[in-house]
Amino acid sequence: MAKRILITGAAGFLGSHLCDRFIAEGYYVIAMDNYITGDPKNLEHLESNPNFEFVEHDITEYIDIKSDLDYILHFASPASPIDYLKIPIQTLKVGSLGTHNLLGLAKAKKARILIASTSEIYGDPLVHPQTEEYYGNVNTIGPRGVYDEAKRFQESMTMAYNRFHGLETRIVRIFNTYGPRMRLNDGRVIPAFMGQALRGEDLTVFGNGSQTRSFCYVTDQVDGIYRLLLSNYELPVNIGNPNEITISDFAEEIIKLTGTTQKVIYKDLPVNDPLQRQPNIDKAKSILGWEPKVNRAEGMEKTFAYFKSLTQEQLHKSEHKDFTNYNK
Repeated sequence: MAKRILITGAAGFLGSHLCDRFIAEGYYVIAMDNYITGDPKNLEHLESNPNFEFVEHDITEYIDIKSDLDYILHFASPASPIDYLKIPIQTLKVGSLGTHNLLGLAKAKKARILIASTSEIYGDPLVHPQTEEYYGNVNTIGPRGVYDEAKRFQESMTMAYNRFHGLETRIVRIFNTYGPRMRLNDGRVIPAFMGQALRGEDLTVFGNGSQTRSFCYVTDQVDGIYRLLLSNYELPVNIGNPNEITISDFAEEIIKLTGTTQKVIYKDLPVNDPLQRQPNIDKAKSILGWEPKVNRAEGMEKTFAYFKSLTQEQLHKSEHKDFTNYNK
């Protein structure tokens, strides 16, 4: 019989690509999402697949799965600053209550669980590039703390279940990932730049543009996660592309790629925005035999082709929902 896997946050950008990968690998996938930031369209192509089922549910509430489970992937969480600044309480709850519920489910089902952590646990790093042994430089009471600390708590809770209950756990620290199905207006730099280019707007750089990012194409990220889940390694592993670029240089790359004539404009840097972000992937290389294969030029072409395929209505309308009722 096919191995059974529960994927939370399945209607999101990365969650939906994970559903695709595990379906392709012969798994039976139970996808779970409450659509706070996910998009049903990301999973439409799987609806008729006999090895796929969808459950609409908020994981901060009790999770009832009747069938057996072999694996759980916990990817439910707002991941964009625009989202988690609008729904800070929900962000904290999904990282704490949601994680607790899923760890309890994994324990009850005797399932291995992989949780999605983030490079944001390193905060505005004082070590560069960032290794898994670096503890981070995070402002716990800053506006970004709701996301950063939710993920840091999530890691601590996961390791507590691992050590106290003997639960099989895995932790992936995800660095900037991009590709088709990103939300155009989610506030992250790649969809922001490409959306502005397609709408004929100037590209907005926050700060002086000297801050750096490292971008990993989604298929590479998914492959790293897949390998980590099936590995025997229980401590956190960075998965990302170490090819670093300044935001100013990246804006020029986007202008060249899109063939637009807009200029770059500069605005104030947001509070606690990290100035450097680059993964050390030595562990991923040695333990998982993984490293990224898709270079930035190839990945950006594929991503831009996806955004170009959107309708003018999709390009111009806001995709943000009113999250007021979730701030409880």
